[in-house]
Amino acid sequence: MSNLKLLDSRKKGPTKLTKASKIFKTIIKAIQDKKGEQIVSLDLRNISEAVSDFFIVCQASNNNQLRAIADNVEEEVKKQCGENPYKHEGRQAEQWILIDYVNIVVHVMLPEPRKFYQLEELWSDAPATEHNG
Repeated sequence: MSNLKLLDSRKKGPTKLTKASKIFKTIIKAIQDKKGEQIVSLDLRNISEAVSDFFIVCQASNNNQLRAIADNVEEEVKKQCGENPYKHEGRQAEQWILIDYVNIVVHVMLPEPRKFYQLEELWSDAPATEHNG
């Protein structure tokens, strides 16, 4: 009987993140600290095709701010949560930096790529929350 209990407990899988999770709050605050604009989180937890629990999308007004936001997110998440990103992309192109924490993917974008790719529209089935202020 104890083997069945062990198997049953393993079926539950990893705990899903929430907006109250420390890593979620740390990312939002790190973006706000560097004056990121139009900060939106998309809750993907109820979308079966989604690759993560949340997307957090924000906008930077120039390349320096784009790098500063991305750097601050990585530094603060490491310091506050002890997590390094699984991977990040876009630092060379400096148009759109993606920071992948597996369950949360952060998109730091300049205005033109954000307007062109329209991530909020692409994932419009996901509830969106603004985090400005």
